[in-house]
Amino acid sequence: MKIDDKLLTKLEKLSSLEIVSEKREETIKEIGKIVDFVENLNELDLDDKEASFLTIDGGTPFREDIPKSNPKIIKTILENAPKSEGGFFVVPKIIE
Repeated sequence: MKIDDKLLTKLEKLSSLEIVSEKREETIKEIGKIVDFVENLNELDLDDKEASFLTIDGGTPFREDIPKSNPKIIKTILENAPKSEGGFFVVPKIIE
């Protein structure tokens, strides 16, 4: 896949990012390297392999989901946030 300025512009729009003009060529080269690396996976011969979603035989062990809260840590984090209100981060609206 050829990465060019048109595709980079489309990726910027999809990701809601803006790449400064000084970094565009470098970014295009880096994305191209990533795509080339991933395309190497097409060379693998997986015809005799069965598709699997498990990382280990027998699946993953379940554990009880126990929430933990430390008010001191929460206070420190919110003090360093640009904006917070009612114990939550305040972020700009991104969906119109």
